[in-house]
Amino acid sequence: MTDSPSASSSTREGIHRRWPFAVRTLSPASSYALSALLALALTSWLAWTEGPPTTVLLAILVCATTGTLIVLLTRRLLLAAVLTVAQVVLVTTISALKLKYMNMVLHAYDIAYYLMSSTNLNFLVANYGRPVLAAALVVMLATLIAVLAWRVDPIRIPRSVAAILLLVFATGATMAGLSLAERRHSLFGYKGMYVSSFYRSWAETFETLMRGQLMEAAAASAALELPRLQPKENCAPQSAPPHIILIHHESAVQPSLFPTLQYDRQLDDFFRSDDGHTYRLRVETYGGASVLTEFSVMTGLSSYSFGGMRLFVQRLMTGKITETLPNILKKCGYRNVMFYPMLRSFTGAERFFRSVGLSDLRDARDQGAKRADERDRFYYDNALDEMARHFATSRAPLFTFIETMAGHWPYDLPYEPHMAVPGGGAGTHPEMHEVLRRLWLSRLDYQHLVGELERRFPGERFLIVRYGDHHPMATRMLLGYNEGTEAEDVLVGRSSVGYQTFFVINGVRFEPQFSSPDILDVPYLGTVLLEAAGLPLSDAHAGRKRLKILCDGLWFDCPKREHILSFHRQLLDDGIVSAR
Repeated sequence: MTDSPSASSSTREGIHRRWPFAVRTLSPASSYALSALLALALTSWLAWTEGPPTTVLLAILVCATTGTLIVLLTRRLLLAAVLTVAQVVLVTTISALKLKYMNMVLHAYDIAYYLMSSTNLNFLVANYGRPVLAAALVVMLATLIAVLAWRVDPIRIPRSVAAILLLVFATGATMAGLSLAERRHSLFGYKGMYVSSFYRSWAETFETLMRGQLMEAAAASAALELPRLQPKENCAPQSAPPHIILIHHESAVQPSLFPTLQYDRQLDDFFRSDDGHTYRLRVETYGGASVLTEFSVMTGLSSYSFGGMRLFVQRLMTGKITETLPNILKKCGYRNVMFYPMLRSFTGAERFFRSVGLSDLRDARDQGAKRADERDRFYYDNALDEMARHFATSRAPLFTFIETMAGHWPYDLPYEPHMAVPGGGAGTHPEMHEVLRRLWLSRLDYQHLVGELERRFPGERFLIVRYGDHHPMATRMLLGYNEGTEAEDVLVGRSSVGYQTFFVINGVRFEPQFSSPDILDVPYLGTVLLEAAGLPLSDAHAGRKRLKILCDGLWFDCPKREHILSFHRQLLDDGIVSAR
């Protein structure tokens, strides 16, 4: 250290001359005021952008925890305020850019996925150079401001004070996080709430990193000895296969699940398969998140096997599963087409469906939809017209996946009010009454579809598989909740009827042959479909059929869970699933 007069004078004046320009140390009062102003601005921003008070509180408390941790390490208050604000700006910027270019906001797992793999990082830079550059510029600017704050901040907070505040804020943030219900599945596909959703993603990221891959699986050393799964390169049915129609009924459930519910019992026929049985399908979501049911039906995997990542498993697993139901059908000679009631950009759906083998996707715009919730008949008629075009030019079997929309919430207004159809009996809640009306309309529209298949295509055979994707919100009152309860707050066990819907298997000039317990977990549905169509099963689906029998239709809750986890290990080791 020099004792020269000039250096001493410079120090007394609070000016740092090693910078290209003079930097004067702030007075303590100015530093406190600037720190408070930054804290107020940050709090106001979070209150405006982070949604309901519960998530706003979480975001504020986590930011406070981050700030006090920086204070504990550096003792500098202004630096902590600057870095905390910079963190929020960076998360918001990257989330907005990622949403624009990838249809998903920032998740903590992105840090591991991209920064811990040079291959993934190179892909990111090569394909998304401009947003990566924008994020890098934000980091550089934040670094410069942080260095400046370090130089001009005169305040040194005692570490004992910082430690106490850190304990208080960290405890509050933990309690705020634990008090929140499960996130909406759509949270990572919409604008806003970037900061709280990023913070909440850390717990599931740590869980995934500890597991070693996205999907739960047995360790290689602990896996049961099972034959290798060979991907099916070709498919040779013993006889001409039927055309297959798979129908996804939005927010549909059989009213017979609720013995106290009064309704016209003729509706029960709508939920009955050709063998006279009413089969229950156990799904993995209540009142929303159709994407989870779509994922399990298409891939034969349980979303629960992905832990906290399950809410956006479609996004994370896009392109990482080879033996999906549509891909297998394609190898069996089928042409695949999907009629989708939303826009193809919805939650990145097009990328997922194309990755599983549904490259011919007709969304709401393609189909000429004039409203968000067209009648089932609207989609059926579009599919029938496409069938007519296909049959006129090709003898290839056709796989048609149709998603409906009429059953979707809200239920406070009558759907198709001019249609005089049965609803609920006396005392039925108005929402449930409306759901029953819509189920009756779905019954009429399905009868129309079957009638048109018989009339328009007399020489063709059809297998029809239908399922309910999840309960409508109207059943929450029948499950012991009140009208104000949100879907994420309906907390029922996996054995509850709140997770049970239905699947139905019918044939038109075709007799399906299949086996199923009365209650079937959703990952098995694709296997049952292939079995009912008389198609040869791939090794992976033969494995699922074995598990279906061994576990009596259960998947995640199978009592012989080591068999499920060993099957997952097979899928990973044999390259059918990539879960990193």
